[in-house]
Amino acid sequence: MKFLVLIFTFFISTAAFSEQEIDLEVNMKNTGLAYKNAVQAVGIGGFNTAIDKFIALVENSKKATFHKEAQMSLQGLDKVIAQAKLAKKLANERGLDAAKPALKNIDDLRKKYHELHEPPGFFDLLFGN
Repeated sequence: MKFLVLIFTFFISTAAFSEQEIDLEVNMKNTGLAYKNAVQAVGIGGFNTAIDKFIALVENSKKATFHKEAQMSLQGLDKVIAQAKLAKKLANERGLDAAKPALKNIDDLRKKYHELHEPPGFFDLLFGN
């Protein structure tokens, strides 16, 4: 009987923890660090470790609740993941220099999709643009 209670408690607690909202700000900071480590990697092993962590963190970001432009945000995250996987493939096939364009595309996508979540500027608020 105690065993059943323990198993039941384990499953309930696991379900509760799996549904917790992720802290997107912290996750994005960790994602940025993993990206930086991938860009600055000097060996393929370090690059693969960093890009794998980056991909996992971006995948985790997809679980967050986006209050504005949720569909576009998820689309952007999918594009980032695709570029990261391409960068990994190129790095493993041709070397780290071959991955640089895909890594640059990730940064461009970051800039583009972060604009969706920027607060409106003074003139936007004033003139309603």
